[in-house]
Amino acid sequence: MKLLITGGGGFVGSRLARALLARGTLDGQRIERLVLTDIAPPPAYLLADARVEARIGPLLAQTEALRTEAFDGVFHLASAVSGECEADFELGLRSNLDSTRALLDALRTNVGANVGAGGKVTRLVFSSSVAVFGPDPSVPLPKLVADDTLPLPQTSYGTQKLVCEHLISDYTRKGYIDGRAARLMTVTVRPGRPNGAASSFFSGIIREPLAGVESICPVSPDVSHPMTSPARTVDGLIAVYEASREAFGGRAALNLPALNVRVSDMLDALEEVAGPKVRALVRFERDERIAGIVANWPTGATAERAARLGLHPHENFADIIRQYIADCAALPNAAETLKGMS
Repeated sequence: MKLLITGGGGFVGSRLARALLARGTLDGQRIERLVLTDIAPPPAYLLADARVEARIGPLLAQTEALRTEAFDGVFHLASAVSGECEADFELGLRSNLDSTRALLDALRTNVGANVGAGGKVTRLVFSSSVAVFGPDPSVPLPKLVADDTLPLPQTSYGTQKLVCEHLISDYTRKGYIDGRAARLMTVTVRPGRPNGAASSFFSGIIREPLAGVESICPVSPDVSHPMTSPARTVDGLIAVYEASREAFGGRAALNLPALNVRVSDMLDALEEVAGPKVRALVRFERDERIAGIVANWPTGATAERAARLGLHPHENFADIIRQYIADCAALPNAAETLKGMS
């Protein structure tokens, strides 16, 4: 089979690619080709695999060529992140909405040739976001957002993700694709430098202290949010792809599992794993812009449909930190990324 991962050079995309290559199969079919598109090259270890092809540049600029290329499956992860979309409205529309519409139309163009040759329409998994949920005077936000909670996003990013959910649902209804949207929870701990996402501090208050560097938390300790790890996110995306249409349960997006934790719980777990000196490297300094965005996010989530697919959250946040430490320990720069623990 031939697969496409948009955003394949990114944090989640590269880990998904690595997992798929290690498995060798997806939904019972052997993976023969894996195309990764992104604005930056994927990691060298992925390019070393003969099954991998990288295409560099904005997705929107690549979609016209995709009209003549058939794919068995697509994981659509490419996206401008929340903070970027608030700061640059046009960037968000172009990167999230316009690119998705162009990708879907490229896949729609190939429907006749694929089905006429005895094949099936392309199966597409879209990485939506918990940011589709938000408070509104007409519909108060529940303490825990569920699969069937009415989405009322309060950011441009969340709005763009929700619009894409509905587009994918309608293209599926029309028989152009077999689309599934999975709402990702906030993924932590992310390595490297902070990105433009408003949620990046959730990783920063763990990653920087472990590296022996002070980190600033822009929100109060009692802020609660649904979290998950990179590994559980990848597992969720693969399970959503492999689920039958009946098992997925319709065309509406589902929530991926999350551990609902407060910032103070995260720091307690950091102290449990790495000690009080590491925890002491986190300093609270409120940022009204970030705090205002986060205040409109869900404080927790449930994922009953994902549970029926065999997906479950971590039992505690300390396990997420330990997973990050184990990942870092296997890298050449382990001494730097875990300097705070020495």
